[in-house]
This record gives sequence, C-alpha cells and structure tokens, in this order.
Amino acid sequence: MATSADQVEGEEDEYIMLDLDGVCPSQVHIPPNAPYVLTGLDTLNPILIIDDKIKLIGEYEETIGTCIVFSENDAPPGVHEETGPSETHLSAGRSSKNQGPKKLVKPVCQLQKILRFKLLSDGQTDSTIEQSSMKSD
Repeated sequence: MATSADQVEGEEDEYIMLDLDGVCPSQVHIPPNAPYVLTGLDTLNPILIIDDKIKLIGEYEETIGTCIVFSENDAPPGVHEETGPSETHLSAGRSSKNQGPKKLVKPVCQLQKILRFKLLSDGQTDSTIEQSSMKSD
C-alpha cells in the first residue's frame, strides 16, 4: 500500500517557509488571497509573482536549529483533570478576565530552509526571470 500515488519510495517532502518581511508595506500592497506564481524553486533565486503585478526575488537561508510549524484551532470546551494541587487548580472556580480563548496547537512539520523575498527592481526583472526559468528547465 503506497502512501501517495506520485511519491517515489525513499523521497521525503521538504517544507520551506516563504518570508515576505523584506517587502515593505510602504513599497507595495499585497492584497489578501491574491493569485501568485512561484517559479524556480530548484534555482538559487526563485521568483514570486503576485497578482501579475508584484515581482519578488528570493534567496534561500538555512535555519539555525530546527523551525517547527504549528497549526492552531480553537480548543474544545472541557474540563482538564489535574493529578496534584496547583495554583490554577485551587482557583478553578475563578475566571481571569485577561485570559483569551484557549487554542489547540499541533505540530505540522519541521523546516530547515527559509526563502526570503525582496522586491525585484525594474532593471533586473527581465534577465533574472529569464535566468530563473532557464535553470528550472
């Protein structure tokens, strides 16, 4: 029984975080849910085109240690039993006004690479995109 129809035996998925912090909001506005095209992931400088207008160039950076990505969901209401007395357990009848809603977090994957993007200048646009697409062929 195969885990995935397309996955080759011995291959592992690799997750990469896309970091857009290098793109200043004052330079460009990225609309939420805008369509995007990411090309050249196997090159040194992948290209990200957002909404057919915004062109960004990326550079890989190794993480220091391991980054773990978590998913977050609202925690279901319930009572959690404690085995011993604690400050929280003793004051269970009182509620804190400063406490926000409880969240349930689960690890999703580990990352070893970050792909940092910056705005692609007009001078490098054509030649860089051309080089990126040639390397990925």
